[in-house]
Amino acid sequence: MKGIVLAGGSGSRLYPMTNIFSKQLQPIYDKPMIYYPLSLLMLCEIRDIMIITTPRDIPFFKELLGNGEKFGINLSFKEQLAPRGIAEAFILGEKFIDNDDVMMVLGDNLFYGNFSSFRNAVAKQIKKENGNHAHIFAYQVRDPERYGVLEFEDRSQKILSIEEKPLHPKSNWAIPGLYLFDSSCSSLAKNQKPGPRGELEITDLIKSYLRDHKLGFETINRGMAWFDTGTPQSLLEASSFIGAIEQRQGMKVACLEEIALRVKFLSISQYESKIGQIPNCDYRRYLEQVLREVEVIL
Repeated sequence: MKGIVLAGGSGSRLYPMTNIFSKQLQPIYDKPMIYYPLSLLMLCEIRDIMIITTPRDIPFFKELLGNGEKFGINLSFKEQLAPRGIAEAFILGEKFIDNDDVMMVLGDNLFYGNFSSFRNAVAKQIKKENGNHAHIFAYQVRDPERYGVLEFEDRSQKILSIEEKPLHPKSNWAIPGLYLFDSSCSSLAKNQKPGPRGELEITDLIKSYLRDHKLGFETINRGMAWFDTGTPQSLLEASSFIGAIEQRQGMKVACLEEIALRVKFLSISQYESKIGQIPNCDYRRYLEQVLREVEVIL
């Protein structure tokens, strides 16, 4: 399984903050936004990850993340010269995906909670359970007209329709920016025609799997929080939410070094070495506390 984070776009809704660098490098409480989608992929035990972003922002991402070695992952980067739609990511990532399945998450989407539905979907995707070669997720919202909307039968779990930002939604189940596809997604995206906005729409790619009866879905647990952090207000709300969780529990959310240790992407000695390269700060002290806790358990 490969992973892709789509972190392109102009970020115009966050101007003037994005006049200097990408919205995915803006802070959400105490970490850059990009840490949150990366943490999701790592918690699904995905190590080979490509970040797709603008030519301007690649140097910033490389300075922040390097090649991923400090997190026990393999990072590569790909330029997206202009935002031509979400589905274009699978054309840009064709060589990277190769013959593997791929999980793609949008770089401004933040999830918090029990990730079991995501891990279940990854397992089903790898096995091609029930003949499904792609999986999407469904999350209940009050304002489904802002999103792609999934309609399905409760009993049979049969998908009835998928609509992009409908004026009159047939359900309140929104499709978040997290997708699982097999390797044929690249060729399917190449054969797509641009939608009304002149972009390769992710909804059209999803529908191609639905037409072939190869699309599955997972409903996201009721206790899961999902933020689309593309506006100043949603950025503030996400930061406040993460801050409240961390202050209350004394544990960090999307701490990539900690995740790497707990999913065994880094050994204890490798983890200690990485801590030694971090300046003396609260973040380092937290990582040292995690190390002490892990050593006690062992």
